[in-house]
Amino acid sequence: MPDKPATEEAVRLAFGQQASACRGLGSPFTASLCMLAAERLTAAYPVGAKILSWSGDPSPNGDSVPLRLAGALHALVLSGSDEQLASVYPPHAAEADDLWNAVEHACRAHASFILDRLESAPQTNEVRRSAALLPGFLTISSLFHKPLVLSEVGASAGLNLQWDHYDYRLGDMAWALQSSPVLIAPEWRGARPPNVPVHIASRAGCDLNPLNPARDEDALRLLSYIWADQADRLERTRFALAIAAANRQTVERADAVDWLAQRLQPVHEDQVHVIYHTIAWQYLPGSLQEKGEALIAAAGARATVNTPLARLQMEADDQKHSAALTLQIWPSGEKHLIGRADFHGRWIEWTGWPGLH
Repeated sequence: MPDKPATEEAVRLAFGQQASACRGLGSPFTASLCMLAAERLTAAYPVGAKILSWSGDPSPNGDSVPLRLAGALHALVLSGSDEQLASVYPPHAAEADDLWNAVEHACRAHASFILDRLESAPQTNEVRRSAALLPGFLTISSLFHKPLVLSEVGASAGLNLQWDHYDYRLGDMAWALQSSPVLIAPEWRGARPPNVPVHIASRAGCDLNPLNPARDEDALRLLSYIWADQADRLERTRFALAIAAANRQTVERADAVDWLAQRLQPVHEDQVHVIYHTIAWQYLPGSLQEKGEALIAAAGARATVNTPLARLQMEADDQKHSAALTLQIWPSGEKHLIGRADFHGRWIEWTGWPGLH
């Protein structure tokens, strides 16, 4: 059955909800943009008409229509396609009326481009989430003392597949395998994570719509969904894209469950296979989540001391404003909450694996 059109009220509410989320995540500009859209968007032009009669759930928990629009507009700025819009975007400051006039002008002048971008879900690859993953990988290395085989679900452009190519400051602990232009230094709360050698045997990732970091159009798409007033995120992502392109990192176009079924088949003797994902599992339909969980559980049941399996997750749970960091290992099946993290990786609250120091 086709999705039912949302009410105009529901669409405006979605923009208001997104504005609140952007404020909380440190983007006052995107918050203002979303509030202006909530208040002033009209059906007098095709982009406005499309948004206000959206088919489906326009909310941040559904189709994220506000971020689809914000990404399309930011793409016009980043590509140099709309000088009027660029003049009211960061680093410039603009009055609300001037900003909205430029947005409406862009919606009319670039209707075809924006309507096309509205058809696709926002796609991000938040590099700072690697700072939440790193202590998990260090924990796995400390528990097993074996090389890691990495499998990332929902890998986008593969930037968090390259986590070992970045430089970190986790509290008073510095970690880097090599010099890197990407420095990730979240606010760190808790004890030090294990600081042990890490060796990566191989890595792979999948995504329904993988982006190629070496392709300009794909890089622009990824950057456009980063909020325009967050210059540090834009710079960090540009550096990470360059690293991934230089390493020829690619992500396979595949359904998560089909891909997992293939990835979990081979036996990795004397290596630990790590399945991981960050804010990705929640986007799988419930039936696919169940199939994925069953596949991982079955692989865990086959795991041995010489062929262990681990699952590292950074995913939303019933606590607002942060994600849970969980780790499960096999053959024991032991599972623990090892910390919490801000959705953009701005802070990490580390609990750690029980008994591991």
